[in-house]
Amino acid sequence: MTRAVEEARAKVNLSLRVLGRRADGYHELQSLVVFAAIGDRIEVHPAADLTLDIGGPFADALSGETDNLVLRAARGLRDLCGVKAGARIGLQKNLPVASGIGGGSADAAATLRALMRLWDVAPENGALVRLAASLGADVPVCLDAAPALMCGTGERIERIGHLPKFSMLLVNPGAPVSTADVFRALAAPSLATSLAPPAVPEFKSFDELVRWLHTEPNDLEPAARKLEPLIGDVIGEIAATAGCRLARMSGSGATCFGLYETLEEARIAAAALASSRPAWWVAASPVSDYG
Repeated sequence: MTRAVEEARAKVNLSLRVLGRRADGYHELQSLVVFAAIGDRIEVHPAADLTLDIGGPFADALSGETDNLVLRAARGLRDLCGVKAGARIGLQKNLPVASGIGGGSADAAATLRALMRLWDVAPENGALVRLAASLGADVPVCLDAAPALMCGTGERIERIGHLPKFSMLLVNPGAPVSTADVFRALAAPSLATSLAPPAVPEFKSFDELVRWLHTEPNDLEPAARKLEPLIGDVIGEIAATAGCRLARMSGSGATCFGLYETLEEARIAAAALASSRPAWWVAASPVSDYG
């Protein structure tokens, strides 16, 4: 194979419950995750060594990194599979950095998928998931990039068989938020044992999904809004757009999203916000891979 290309789709936490802080210091989470049809792009070519070239509108935000997650994923897969070859990796960075939509995790997962094709290797699934988890809590769910309920620290993933079609508006005000600072501000209570995941209903309509989400918030949002009040402004402006059924923060922020029944509604909302807030990153997208 002369090259392989993979899309690194934006991960959006429609809900994110923090059940508590475990004895090992990690937080027990439950999150309904979907993927937008937009994201970064990974392209790999045969080479003697492992190298990384970064381009795209948000490339400068990664210029100071000495050990990008993409290269760590590549080295991990090479070691796991005993590969001697290298690869020239290109990352088209279209998503904001440190923004709560899994950009780095999606990039790492896309790198694993692309290099498995380039190097013609197929590691055992359990070993691949363990490698992904070692790179970051969100990397395992980004391997399939399909709707899922993510539990524990991200290692327990239950695929969602079907979601109704809907679209979303993603907005980032350009204010990076530290995930560690958000969790510290949350001050979650101690949790003695892991909890069983909740029963996720079969969403037969967009209305059913929205009703369920109103009962399953993002527990990190209040803490993030205290650290970065601009998040509240973003959510308020999204909520005020025509057709928006739910406005919320994704992950630990600062990217926020609005849910719409149609892509046309999301695009109209995106155009309005892009006009009134030209400094913000704004994108409309259908939700990808319905299962």
